[in-house]
Amino acid sequence: MKKARVLLKPSFLRRATSIFSSLSQTRALSNLMETNNPSSRYCYDPVLRWDPQVEDYFNKAYGPHHFSRISKSLTRPSSYSCIRVNTVKTTSGAVIEKLTKILNESEDSLKLVQSNGSSSISKCQIPGLEYVVFVHGSGPHRIEYGPEKPPKEVLVSRKCAEAVLRGAQVYVPGVLACTAHVEKGDDVAVCVAMEQPGDEGEWSVNMTRGTTLQGLPSGKHHNFVIVDPFYCERSGLYIGMGTTMLSRAGMFRVPNGVAVDLSNRVFRLPSFHNVLEGEIFLQNLPSIVAAHALDPQKGERILDMCAAPGGKTTAIAILMNDEGEIVAADRSHNKVLDVQKLSAEMGLSCITTCKLDALKSVLLPNALGDSTTLVNGDNIGSVTSHSELSSNEDMTSGKSEAKKSSEENASIEQANGGDNVSQADVRKNKRRLKNGRGRTQSQGGRAGKSQGFPPNSFDRVLLDAPCSALGLRPRLFAGLETVISLRNHGRYQRKMLDQAVQLVRVGGILVYSTCTINPSENEAVVRYALDKYKFLSLAPQNPRIGGPGLVGRCEFPDGYVEEWLKPGEDEMVQKFDPSSELDTIGFFIAKFNVGPKD
Repeated sequence: MKKARVLLKPSFLRRATSIFSSLSQTRALSNLMETNNPSSRYCYDPVLRWDPQVEDYFNKAYGPHHFSRISKSLTRPSSYSCIRVNTVKTTSGAVIEKLTKILNESEDSLKLVQSNGSSSISKCQIPGLEYVVFVHGSGPHRIEYGPEKPPKEVLVSRKCAEAVLRGAQVYVPGVLACTAHVEKGDDVAVCVAMEQPGDEGEWSVNMTRGTTLQGLPSGKHHNFVIVDPFYCERSGLYIGMGTTMLSRAGMFRVPNGVAVDLSNRVFRLPSFHNVLEGEIFLQNLPSIVAAHALDPQKGERILDMCAAPGGKTTAIAILMNDEGEIVAADRSHNKVLDVQKLSAEMGLSCITTCKLDALKSVLLPNALGDSTTLVNGDNIGSVTSHSELSSNEDMTSGKSEAKKSSEENASIEQANGGDNVSQADVRKNKRRLKNGRGRTQSQGGRAGKSQGFPPNSFDRVLLDAPCSALGLRPRLFAGLETVISLRNHGRYQRKMLDQAVQLVRVGGILVYSTCTINPSENEAVVRYALDKYKFLSLAPQNPRIGGPGLVGRCEFPDGYVEEWLKPGEDEMVQKFDPSSELDTIGFFIAKFNVGPKD
């Protein structure tokens, strides 16, 4: 039986095209009408957009319903702020008393009594974490944005919005656009500008700073036109009402300052900016648990491989009662200075800092004679990298000065047009010599450089690895990560783990942690470590308040197979789920015992 051939006449095709065009316009108009509904438009109901392959990967790992809950939780902040008290200086009771007074006196203070009758400031009840204080917030709240007419609007960047959801104000650098004729003292609705996908797969806001928001669409049904091209994109992304502290012109003229005093927020959490500095540190609960998992003891030598900004470093120092030595390393000069500053604020003297790439943490055998400069507080001491602080400071300082002098001479030679030097490099070096040291060299501190450390140099090592940070919240955007990039994060962390394993002495402890929900950076890295280093074994953690890890494996369409944990191993790690009752960030902790390496 022959197949029938259907020939479509041009007139029919024209009519079909017209019908489909009308349907598209009707559908767009329907979406617009839904957007115009104040209850659905002026609210906070973001949807986290993932790369389709990444979403499929996470669905396989967690299950579709569970991952949907995780994804929604990531768009919202935790319902409380977690504060670690510096017990070297004060007590949790004294901090609670001071915070209660501060919140009572603040104009936009939280209610100090929750709906269930309990105080909004409380001491953590988890054994061993009594020095941690919780300040409970509230939300999400339904906000009236003006029933009679649409409010004036201020559009902020995504990163600004994420900070605002955690309790910050709207500062000038975060403002991207606003309605015309906004004056100082106006009531405005604050909304978020989200990245949108482009034709070639790139993501961008598609807006220049200073854009005027028209506020309303217009046009006839048969000739659908939107005056404000960003009108629909803002639907469901309103984070509060506030009062402008500057006019529209002022917001885009001055470099800093508060642009909007946000008095009515979707989520109400206190800001602890410049509050009780040195006495408290705002830190996520799983990060504090990671320091406890390391179980540092007085007098030990401990390495924090990726220490900045210093939260876990100082937490470890407090657990040691500031007795022992903690080497806090980071590859960024400015971040090392941040660790130094925080250590000084908290009055901790056992922390030594150095600039060091975690991928080069192990000192090569032919470099054992080289010197390593470590910085401890305001005192700079130079030491050989295979010993503790010694008395050869003058000799090492002399080497450092000689090296510095040779570098300067090399720069001058380049600036004068040495061999194999481009004219661009010549101009760059001339500007550098003329203008003096750059920003990273002129912040009033010094970050000592390190060539690394010999194997078996430390009793305990914490590797809080740089990661995709897909567990941090609130998070409003996740579109940049791909399956390949998630795998690459894991490969990078394996290389750092290879370094960490060599630095822990036999009988010591290694703790690996991340702030991501990505199994490639969590369970897969643990599997790699246990398979490659037979002398490593998972150790119990205390306190254990997180959930189990993932068991099994994942097969990808391209044939790549990712191995996770085996039964029994899942109960030895801690995995913090953003959608769980603990209401924390997404986080992962694995603790290893280091056995005989032979």
